[in-house]
Amino acid sequence: MIFADRTAAGIALAERLVSAELDHPLILGLPRGGLPVAEPVAKRLKAGLDIVVARKIGAPGHPEFGVGAIAEDGPPVFDRDNLRYAGATEAGMAATLAAERVELKRRIRDYRGDRPAPAVRGRTVVLVDDGLATGVTARAAILWLRGHGAERVVLAVPVGAPSARDALSAEAEVVCLSAPDRFAAVGQWYDDFAQLTDEDVKAVLSEFITC
Repeated sequence: MIFADRTAAGIALAERLVSAELDHPLILGLPRGGLPVAEPVAKRLKAGLDIVVARKIGAPGHPEFGVGAIAEDGPPVFDRDNLRYAGATEAGMAATLAAERVELKRRIRDYRGDRPAPAVRGRTVVLVDDGLATGVTARAAILWLRGHGAERVVLAVPVGAPSARDALSAEAEVVCLSAPDRFAAVGQWYDDFAQLTDEDVKAVLSEFITC
């Protein structure tokens, strides 16, 4: 399944979620790439839209390969198999982790300003991203949501690696439209997978009154 762009993927994802029996859900996108997927989902479900800000911790020399992640003010989450594959250790990732925390805090300030993080306690939350590769960033966000009292967490993505989808199914309900065996990167399943900016994120958020 190839998606034209993130908006088209979000429209397809929304149609699947309509039948998921969601009780007044709050839609949370993972910026940057997850937010334009989350926008049509929120519109179709007539739900509030906000964000959970997370950062991938990339392997030494290969920053696109996630060995861990952090979300909001939560602790780091590491993938032990990926760490081993990259020849890295949690202790050895301390400098990278510190740099990612600085960038995480910058994005939170830029995206939210003075607004608090979304109140998720007792809520049904649909966490949306544009795809799952290793799944470590989504896992950090799920654990942050659980730690803040979300009653039901649904992870919704247009496409994902089968291994990431299956691993995350133990921690949240997973809705994944396509999980191809020959999965190399999220972008290969989109015709248009343009890089997004902080301004793109803020433009989407400005259209919604958060819940």
